[in-house]
Formats: sequence, C-alpha cells, structure tokens
Amino acid sequence: MERAADLQNTASLTLKFKFNPKLGIDNPVLSLAEDQDPSDPWSLERPRFCLLSKEEGKSFGFHLRQELGRAGHVVCRVDPGTSAQRQGLQEGDRILGVNNDAVEHEDYAMVVRRIRASSPRVLLTVLARHVHDVARAQLGEDAHLCPTLGPGVRPRLCHIVKDEGGFGFSVTHGNQGPFWLVLSTGGAAERAGVPPGARLLEVNGVSVEKFTHNQLTRKLWQSGQQVTLLVAGPEVEEQCRQLGLPLAAPLAEGWALPTKPRCLHLQKGPRGFGFLLREEKGLDGRPGQFLWDVDPGLPAEKAGMQAGDRLVAVAGESVEGLGHEETVSRIQAQGSCVSLIVVDPDADRFFSMVRLSPLLFLENTQAPASPQGSGSASLVETEDPSLEDTGVPSVPLGSRQCSLYPGPGGGYGFRLSCVAGGPRLFISQVTPGGSAARAGLRMGDVILEVNGYPVGGEKDLERLQQLPEAEPPLCLKLAARSPWGLEAWIPPGAVEDWALASDLL
Repeated sequence: MERAADLQNTASLTLKFKFNPKLGIDNPVLSLAEDQDPSDPWSLERPRFCLLSKEEGKSFGFHLRQELGRAGHVVCRVDPGTSAQRQGLQEGDRILGVNNDAVEHEDYAMVVRRIRASSPRVLLTVLARHVHDVARAQLGEDAHLCPTLGPGVRPRLCHIVKDEGGFGFSVTHGNQGPFWLVLSTGGAAERAGVPPGARLLEVNGVSVEKFTHNQLTRKLWQSGQQVTLLVAGPEVEEQCRQLGLPLAAPLAEGWALPTKPRCLHLQKGPRGFGFLLREEKGLDGRPGQFLWDVDPGLPAEKAGMQAGDRLVAVAGESVEGLGHEETVSRIQAQGSCVSLIVVDPDADRFFSMVRLSPLLFLENTQAPASPQGSGSASLVETEDPSLEDTGVPSVPLGSRQCSLYPGPGGGYGFRLSCVAGGPRLFISQVTPGGSAARAGLRMGDVILEVNGYPVGGEKDLERLQQLPEAEPPLCLKLAARSPWGLEAWIPPGAVEDWALASDLL
C-alpha cells in the first residue's frame, strides 16, 4: 500500500463522508480514481484495523510520537517480531482511533493513556501517511477520518450462570465456526444480555471463530457452572461490516459481569490515608502494586479499600508496568485528594481470564520493565508532598548536565516548548516520578545542548525529531530558571508545545 509506485495514483483519491440512513451515521469513504473498482468504496486505501495483543512482560511493539507543530499521532518505529509487526502496523501510520474512540484530535498524552489503559489487547484504527496527507488536503485539518460504532451498538461481554435450564442457549450446528446462538426464552443467556441471533466470538477470552463444533462443545463443558461469552448481535455485525471494523474484544461493553473495578476517592486525614502499598507478584506471576494494612476508621477503609486489592490506575491513568517508586510518586503527586482504581482478587482473575483491561469496563460495569524485587511504601503518616511549582522562583543562573534513560513506558517524562525571540527551548512539563523528574529537570529549565549539539539553530526541530531513535542516555545541558520568571522572556501567544520523545507502547 505504501510502495513508491502507488504514490502517484494516491493523489486522485479523496475522502468523503457518506450518510448511511440505515445506520444513522456518517461513514467516511474514499472517492476513487476512475480506473479503480467502484463496487468497493474503501478499496485498498481505507483505514486499517490492527488488533494488538501484549505478550507477557513485553510491549505491543511500536513507538508513538506526536508530529512537531502538527496535530496527529505517528507510528515512528515498529519492533520486529512483535504483535504490532504481525498485525501490519507500519512506520509512518497515523493513529485515528483507539478501540471505539476517535483520537486524531485528542491530546497526545491522552492517546498514550488510552492505549496503555487498554492493555493487554487494543484495537488501533490507522491510515497510511500518504493517504492521510491527501485526505487532509482535501477535507481540512478538522475533518474526522475515523469510523466508529454508533451509540449502544457494540459487541457484548456477557457472563452467564447456569440454572435448571442450563446456560439457556444452543449453537447453530455447523462443522466449523463461525457459530450463532439460539436463545431459550427467559433462559440464563437471555437474562445475561445475550441478544437474539448473536454471533459467538469468544468463550472465556478464547476465540472460537475457527473452532470445530466438537471443540466448542468441549470448551463450554469445561467452563463448569458459569461462562463468559463475547457476542455480537445482528445490528453490530452489520455495522461492523459497513465500516470494515473487526468484531474485536476491546470494542465490547460489559453485561451482567460477575465483578467490576472500583474507583476509590480518598481525602487525606490527620493520620494520612491509612494503607500500605507493596509490590509483589500477582496471579499471572508478574509484579504488581497491592494494597495492604488498611487501617480501620481511616480514609482508605472509608473509601472501600480492601486488603489484597491490586492497584490498576492512579487518577485514571494505568500503572501497569510501572515500578514501585514511580507508582508511589504518582499517588503522592495527587496531594491530599487521591483517586485510585482497584480490583479485588476475584475481579483480577476474571479480567485476566478474558484478557481485557478492567479499565475498559469501569463505566460499563458501574453503568452499562519493572523492578523484580519486593518493595513497599507506607502512606499512613506521610506529609503532603511538595508539588511542582506553578510559578518560577528566583534561581541563580548556571548550567548543569543531566543524563536520562527511558522509563518503563519508553518515554523520558517531560515536555518541551519552543519560543521565538528568547531562549528557544525550555521544559514546560515534568511528569512526577518519571525519568526527567528523577534526573532533576524542572519546569522552566532552558536547554542549551542536546546530546552535545548546541540548541538555538535552524536544525533544532530536525534534531528533536531524531531523538526518539537515538540510543539512551539522553544527555542535556541545562540552564537554571530565569530569575525574572518565564513571563519575562515568553511573548504572549509565541509558545509551541510538544512531547520530546516517542512512547514505547
């Protein structure tokens, strides 16, 4: 699709929105050159859908960066032998959607957050670079290019418990999948939310699309008294067919699930929060952050924390793959009001079995390279952490050297801004607990050199774009903050902000 010989033909493509009265949505379609087949409106140049699975202890296998000075999220590297490569993700692809969310116009940090929150499986909607550029030239920067499922039209993850009538469904009898379900009126499957005429996609997190009928029967029998099915009703099948979307598990909404993640809101009291965070191996054998020693009567217990809960996210951001110290730093950075998402052991086992992140079902269930050693941190009688200054205090000018290594997620944990008519590059944001914070970077620090090259020339942006590919460490020469504050040398409206390096996902 991205061969040089094809580029000339691509210029004759335009991307338009075609209203589908049956689905009630605007479907983006490509208007093709005269010599292409009009019977397939997407042709070979339609958006691609990459369903990635994270292997144990590994990443999805691609690096994401934001283009300097432009909206959009670019795949800048695909690691060989990974899920990303096997699913056809390519360098230069623009990410339009994450699961069922259009993200092209979202903040870069939010896109990274969505991908990490979806682990261990994520569905990416992507468009090749040259096709994306043609579409943008035709439709403008504000057009939406990502097809998404309509409201309430999603695959369903349904948990069924046997009753006197069994599971309450039978399977269309074919020698091999795909299979469709026939429901018993008022049976367990119908009560669990399985729609009539549903196509069966997965049983307990395992795809049955290529199972024989005997294999499926054996899989259901092995489930015992309860089973979790991923199904898609006829309306979902039709809409996915219209949009070219796969019937993928990360698109699912939860129905009658046996357990759910919990969101805890803690307000720090005179004696602290009242719990202990400890790193230990979880049910899957990988290190995780667990909550213990929940003190009676203190904020953690009052918020519903239970000893043995596993911490899934802090302030809505996944902590999967983070080490103990960085997780503690993220909690402390919230100050006296902390929001935590946790799962108990039963929920942990359930979401591990279906191979989906509990964060995907936080709303649905309420309404529809880490250190291997053990570590712990008490959050009982801690003082309020000192948060990053919003102002810029007077600090003597000078220079210092800092060497940074990527954190567990692959990023360096800071953001750069550029300004004309003054110190050209400065640190505009530092992630608490990240690599940059540990190396001593502070908001407002001015960059003098990057990897030995002076900053302040015409090739600054070119060098910055190459940094994600550079071997660590990242060496910076910094000047301390201006004693007059940032306002003294930043003209209003002159700042351009971007993330420095790519994120490994």
